Amino acid sequence: MSTELLPPVAPDVLTDAVEQLSARLRKKLDAAISGCADQASATADGTVEVHFGENATVTLCPGPSGTVTNAEQAVCTCLLAPRCLHRAAVLGAAPIADGEGDAGAGDDSGTGKATASDTGAGPEEAAPTAPAAEVAATVVPSAALTAAQVLAATALWDAAAEALCAGVTGGGAVVQAELLRAAHTARLAGLPRAEAAGLRVVRGLRAARERSEGQRLSDLTEAFRELLAGTALLASGSADTDAAGSARRVYEQGGSLRVYGLCREPVLSATGYGGVTTHLVGSDGAGYSVSDVRPGGLARVKGAGSASVALGGAVLDHAGLARGGLRIVGATVSADGRLGAGRGVSATPLRGVDWSEEPAAALFTRPVEEAMAAVLADGAPEAGGLGGTAPSLLGCDVEVIGAAGDSVVARVAGEGPLLRLRPAHPHPELPHAANLRRIAEHPGLALRVLGRPDLNRAATLRSLAVGPVPGESATLRLPDAWKGRADLGYDRLQGENFPRETAGSADCGPVTTGPDPLAEAPLWRVRRLLETGVAGGRRAVAEAGRGTDAASLSARLTRAELGVAAHLAQALTTEAGRRPRDTFGRLTDPSADAYTKAWLASAVHLAAAERSLVAASWS
Repeated sequence: MSTELLPPVAPDVLTDAVEQLSARLRKKLDAAISGCADQASATADGTVEVHFGENATVTLCPGPSGTVTNAEQAVCTCLLAPRCLHRAAVLGAAPIADGEGDAGAGDDSGTGKATASDTGAGPEEAAPTAPAAEVAATVVPSAALTAAQVLAATALWDAAAEALCAGVTGGGAVVQAELLRAAHTARLAGLPRAEAAGLRVVRGLRAARERSEGQRLSDLTEAFRELLAGTALLASGSADTDAAGSARRVYEQGGSLRVYGLCREPVLSATGYGGVTTHLVGSDGAGYSVSDVRPGGLARVKGAGSASVALGGAVLDHAGLARGGLRIVGATVSADGRLGAGRGVSATPLRGVDWSEEPAAALFTRPVEEAMAAVLADGAPEAGGLGGTAPSLLGCDVEVIGAAGDSVVARVAGEGPLLRLRPAHPHPELPHAANLRRIAEHPGLALRVLGRPDLNRAATLRSLAVGPVPGESATLRLPDAWKGRADLGYDRLQGENFPRETAGSADCGPVTTGPDPLAEAPLWRVRRLLETGVAGGRRAVAEAGRGTDAASLSARLTRAELGVAAHLAQALTTEAGRRPRDTFGRLTDPSADAYTKAWLASAVHLAAAERSLVAASWS
């Protein structure tokens, strides 16, 4: 089902429309949604019409922002309007608009850091535009959550639990609307981070039911885990306001800074945002970033790589900044290193530094085990937390061994571990994959690589940029204008950039990728059980717990000395099948609370166990 013509709809508008339907019409809602998007047509005045035969036409009139934000902007000509099935179906087929606190892949300010995730939830908070003295936040002690926030978190937990019990097969428009209403209530109560997690789950349910391209059940499973873990913490009342998040990013005074470019990273989110993030390093070795991410998709990703940097009047584009530097006076910086673009900020260009010069060289001289431990400690989302930032960048020198599927197998210099270099973004129109294929054709090539560790795969680095290794003859030969580095998402490596002595032959045999502790552990069975629950709901988990499969799961985990995982998996299947009924066959405990807690306990333990195995693979 294509929804390209339909404008985004605010969550509260959709939930109100579904709530107004009778019980009989709610049963027909999913079927009505499946076909109405194909009947959409745009008009000259910017409205969108969807025709239901000759008797009913639904008209969407988005506001200046391009979003349907109130009920009056969606009208139907039938006699039952606005409590009609036609109107609710069109609103249900339209994309979900981003919430105010939906941090993730976009940025409407033109500066700052954006998460480069293919499952981003929407626009990040705008960078400050007031004078720096007014923008920079004052650090205050964290306060406890209010009673209204605890109630909103509890309602969101209940809605998420019902959605988990229903699964993808039963998580239709009505279930999604209840989850959207709870997420909207969380935003009104001042819980923007919880709202963002709720919207990610709803989008994941929609994508799974529509079998959208690129949709992965593992992503939806992770979204459920993050939502449930975060709302459980908030609903307990023991969290402080830091766990609630903020609708706008908090900036603090950074004083005067000297920053130097490292590389550019294309940002392309699943919600239609595109742009670029330029990664920087300060003179003290701290990491910073400047980005330009707005609605526009792939076309904007390509153009943003050479767009001007809107930071303190600096006359640089992102390509120049990635290989140059800035002296910033009156800088404002967020907790994750995002540079603000307030009116009190001024910046002047500096000469860039090569990766072999300080402070950039320190990124590549640190042992990878130590660097990975720092990534997990500083920038990685916790297994039981709500949301989180993307992992920090990691640099190392490697020797290319060859290709293994869509990965480049390389060994860290100095008899280090085998790494898998994978594209930072899989989109075929971005040069990531093509550049890595060229690199794989040159076994023995010495390479300096900068990327983002993949925390869900053993010893895997999502490569962002590469450069020559100082003192090595069999290394890259890059143009002088590239300043000793190639941005894999924007620059295209050619044959003249490689030494001839490393050109591989066409009949090279398969490359061994080395041990994979994550794949060798039987934890994949627990992951399959959890994903079964997300796909088929509580009933599917109960079915999986019957027969010999459940006994086999427990036995294999126990033999691998994963007794806690075995115990939690058995508790999950037992709880899924526990449906006590009275004499008349009615459920005596219809609550989904106990089952959801059992699922969450197993999911959090699995995430922590996998994280420890990933960390071990880097040693």
